[in-house]
Amino acid sequence: MPSHRPSFILGVSLTTMVFFAHFVALRGAPVKPDFPPDLGSTVLNHSMSLVQRMEGLLAAGNGSDVTLRVLAVDTDEVKVIQAHSLVLTMQSPVFEELLLVRNGSAVVLREASDCAAVFDKFIRYLYCGDVSVRLDQAIALHKLASKYRVRSLQEGLSQYMSQHLSSDSPAGHAVSWYNYALLTGDAALRDSCLQYLSWNLSSVLRSQEWLSVGEDLLLSLLRRSDLVLQTELELYEAVEAWAESNGPAGETARAALRSLRYGMIPPRHLFRLQRQSALLQTHYESVRDLLYLAFQFHSASPVTLAKYFEVNCSIFTPRNYLSPSWGSPWIIGNPTRDDRSFSFQTQLGPSGHDASKRVTWNSLFSPRWMPAGARSNYGEMGAMQPTRTDGGRPRVIVTPATSSPDFAGVSFQKTLLVMARQQGKIVVRHVYNFHQSTEEAGDFLEGADLQRRVSEYLIDSSLYLHVVIKPLYHTLLVAKK
Repeated sequence: MPSHRPSFILGVSLTTMVFFAHFVALRGAPVKPDFPPDLGSTVLNHSMSLVQRMEGLLAAGNGSDVTLRVLAVDTDEVKVIQAHSLVLTMQSPVFEELLLVRNGSAVVLREASDCAAVFDKFIRYLYCGDVSVRLDQAIALHKLASKYRVRSLQEGLSQYMSQHLSSDSPAGHAVSWYNYALLTGDAALRDSCLQYLSWNLSSVLRSQEWLSVGEDLLLSLLRRSDLVLQTELELYEAVEAWAESNGPAGETARAALRSLRYGMIPPRHLFRLQRQSALLQTHYESVRDLLYLAFQFHSASPVTLAKYFEVNCSIFTPRNYLSPSWGSPWIIGNPTRDDRSFSFQTQLGPSGHDASKRVTWNSLFSPRWMPAGARSNYGEMGAMQPTRTDGGRPRVIVTPATSSPDFAGVSFQKTLLVMARQQGKIVVRHVYNFHQSTEEAGDFLEGADLQRRVSEYLIDSSLYLHVVIKPLYHTLLVAKK
């Protein structure tokens, strides 16, 4: 039955000069240097014609001097491919070694069934420099590219997988591709998967993919402060669902529970979890100290707590929470037009002592803001008066509308999430951390062409942002009497 899944053409052009330079060099003939350019010179590019001829050469098997017999492991299936040793050895050092020690014209290759199924695609890439890839074929082709050390195809597939982490699939792709990258040592793909899961965790928690997360990946995620999710309570409930589905060993369950940030969960929910959470009741003794510290955190003022406890630790550090208590979405239509301002409110801090206190924030977006080093002066409002210039880059400034004695012992880290549409889904594309202005980040929207209506940074011609405010408490140094 034919597949209707979307495919993708992965290509690395194989030009006429490159191929025949290799061809001639292998036969010992000198390669003539290029003629110096002159006013009448031009380039005649017939590389597509060469690719078509190479494809025809593979299909017909004309001049073939090696037969590849591809055996699918644990099956009787055999795939026979008439190939040319020159092409194979030029593209793959592994094939070069195999062909040096072969007996006769046939080479027997044993491959896993998924790899055997796409082996003809893999060989075609060696001849033509491009390959049509479906999502369900990516890992098999990557395995072949890794095994036969075809670096260009390996890197291209890693990039393709990194760009399609949000593609629709009942079980998702990010977790399975992360596990594969970990197994093969592909650090770039591993990091891309981990970043995608971290920055889009709230949507992952609501999918079937969450229950397929392995123990090591779970603990790696729980240790991160850049997780993007609604609240810490949402994360606790997801960990509980994961534990019910996977039945982890006690040591893993306790490590997961100790990685949650109970200080970020309001007391009313902590009380409910102690009574209703089977996972917490089973391992209560392992987190008793953390719960006790969280209740102390919520009952005392942060200034008082900071005199006696180290508050610069993970239990008191917010993640990137999407809840209205911690920030606000901000959609900027036609972002290159002019400066935009926006106001919103957040809770002063995660402590129960600050639960009823609000901070009003003023945000300014400037599409053309001159870097600080190029400015001559500031206005009365300081950074809220940017110097605009046609050559500047976009910037966002976030400052409190007023000052307050309640700010003592608290600093505010701002996090700006930039959304994008990928494979039909809105996902977090970038995360920027700063204290007052994105100019501190240095690379805010670097390379983004917001003038283009089809810019990958825009959704329906608008820039989709989400501003997150993260209050951080500071330990106070108290002199001994």
